[in-house]
Amino acid sequence: MRASSPVSMSAERGRSLGLAAMPGVFVVLWSTGFIGAKFGLPYAEPFTFLFIRCVLTLVIIVPLLGLFKAQWPPSPTLWGHAAMTGLLVHGAYLGGVFYAIHLGLPAGLASLLVGLQPLLTAALALPLLGERLTAWQWLGLVLGLLGITLVLSGKLAPGEAGLFEGFGLGALACVFAALLGISAGTLYQKRFCAGMPLLGGSIAQYLAAGIFFGGGALLFETRQVDWTPTFVATLAWLVLVLSIAAILLLMALIRRGAASRVASLFYLVPPLTALEAWWLFDETLGAVALAGMAIAITGVILVVRGNRPAQAPRDRTEKA
Repeated sequence: MRASSPVSMSAERGRSLGLAAMPGVFVVLWSTGFIGAKFGLPYAEPFTFLFIRCVLTLVIIVPLLGLFKAQWPPSPTLWGHAAMTGLLVHGAYLGGVFYAIHLGLPAGLASLLVGLQPLLTAALALPLLGERLTAWQWLGLVLGLLGITLVLSGKLAPGEAGLFEGFGLGALACVFAALLGISAGTLYQKRFCAGMPLLGGSIAQYLAAGIFFGGGALLFETRQVDWTPTFVATLAWLVLVLSIAAILLLMALIRRGAASRVASLFYLVPPLTALEAWWLFDETLGAVALAGMAIAITGVILVVRGNRPAQAPRDRTEKA
């Protein structure tokens, strides 16, 4: 048998390194969504911004369905479930995050607060799905609450502008609505969307979210857009990189059974976003807030890992 050439061995090594890096690349791309909101919101109101994003995403993603020979949701019932999931995980989640940042909430803090989704999902799963929490998960919930209390206490600055430095209770209400939306959407998808085709289901979700954002823009906003180079570049990044490339990358990871590695790296999203926001916008967190972030992330890790089976298969494909 002919030995592999140095060139082929080098190519194989490079391919293996590329595959190993894919989960980390996905998480880094995901963290930039909060930064994109911060960049684009000075030029368009939140619902208007998100409506344009959904429309452009659909214009690109629908042809991909044929290119990849993917399937539509196979029944009207699944279409309805996908639409409801879209209203929760795109409509409530993205709408809440964008409005919170629009009202002055720092991007890093927004990322941390919605990153508590596993904690709230675990708490809701107890009464709704009858799932029991382990002792480690209960400890994780307590640490998560303690961490967020420390983070918010580090931003306290009562005054005429509001209770916190740079934002008020309205921004917190929006981001907690986003947290509820993504948590409820996760539970809803787990309960009603098992086996949903990823690409076809995403189209149904974006359709529902687009209608929601369009209605919100018509009812509550002026719908004026300042088409500056910054806004166009931000919109292109959010559509092409976040809504398209990230989905295709997730599909590849699921096919290769690496989706679980993405989940394990999601703990890095809040500190990554905080670092990006510090570099780009000079957003800072004090020592108490940084300690709270570390405690909250530890709580999320305990909740997520406490939900794993004791002896999980070494390489199992999971749906994200």
